[in-house]
Amino acid sequence: MRTEEKLAEAEERRPSARVPLRMSRTRAWLFGTTVVSYVTIVVAVLTSSKLVTLDWQVMMFRPYKQWPQIHAFLDYFVVLGQRGPTAVMVAAWLIWRSYRQRTLRPLLVLGASLLLLNLTVGAVKVGLGRLGPHYATTVGSPELFAGGDIFPSGHTANAVVTWGVLAYLASGPVIRRVMSVGAALLALGVGFTTIYLGTHWVSDVLLGWAAGLLILLALPWFEPAIAMAEAYVESAWLRWRHRPALAPAHSPAYPSLSGSLAALADDAEAQPAFEPVPVSASAGTRSGTTVTGTGSSSTAGIPHHPARPHTARHERTPVTPVGSRRPPADRPSRPAPLGQPVRGRGATN
Repeated sequence: MRTEEKLAEAEERRPSARVPLRMSRTRAWLFGTTVVSYVTIVVAVLTSSKLVTLDWQVMMFRPYKQWPQIHAFLDYFVVLGQRGPTAVMVAAWLIWRSYRQRTLRPLLVLGASLLLLNLTVGAVKVGLGRLGPHYATTVGSPELFAGGDIFPSGHTANAVVTWGVLAYLASGPVIRRVMSVGAALLALGVGFTTIYLGTHWVSDVLLGWAAGLLILLALPWFEPAIAMAEAYVESAWLRWRHRPALAPAHSPAYPSLSGSLAALADDAEAQPAFEPVPVSASAGTRSGTTVTGTGSSSTAGIPHHPARPHTARHERTPVTPVGSRRPPADRPSRPAPLGQPVRGRGATN
């Protein structure tokens, strides 16, 4: 059966055991470098090092006042790093791709990456509580643990993850390299745009790039869980779609109606359909039953209301006879001319 084959195929795709994924040398080196950079940036901000001094110098420079002619364009360009618009655009493309490839993996990869982004970046934002440049209070201070949520940059990390997922899901090596370069350029542009607009410190953007890259590099470790979720969703959908039809039963919402129908059925079975009536012998044949005997009566199964012969009716209108319907009457004859004998009824020649 086709449904059983699909269910078996979905069960086979489930990883039975956790197979350790080996990381290539290039990816291992890149992952280790990114982790070291992430920790270094956090420590530099916590210790108010020269990186914090650079943050204040760029903020006091106010790039948006130095080059105001590109301000309007960059206000729209920074939308490519916002969670809502980018997630909708990328999800629309991946929905079409999932439909063409008959698999949920692209959408599940996007969902897993955004979930990791919310957990990691969101936790650091809330934990450090850094204020943004527009809300800074003390010059030279890192503005940490002040109730903010600016460190690391969410726009930058979201741009790295969202557009990087498209490169991660690319089908060929050439397309993957091209899309990786495009995603990197978009992420760099969004990061520098937030610095230009004064919404983030330089250290915020650096940590956002590192956080997004770590999520992309860690995605292969979550492939077994993604395959398991895909197999589970597919098997559940097939079972629901090909579920057996249930036999109709008495609805409990109408107990009185069902009880009345059952009582009527019992009464109909208890009472006979016809009652015998005495028929005289002289009645002859009645309703197809012949009764014989002289001066005695017998019983026959005849209903109270015997069936009457059906009178045939013609749909055609009866034809009216031509002429008068009055009976013929004796009419006086014309007088015969002189010299001719008179002839009439009863006359003889």
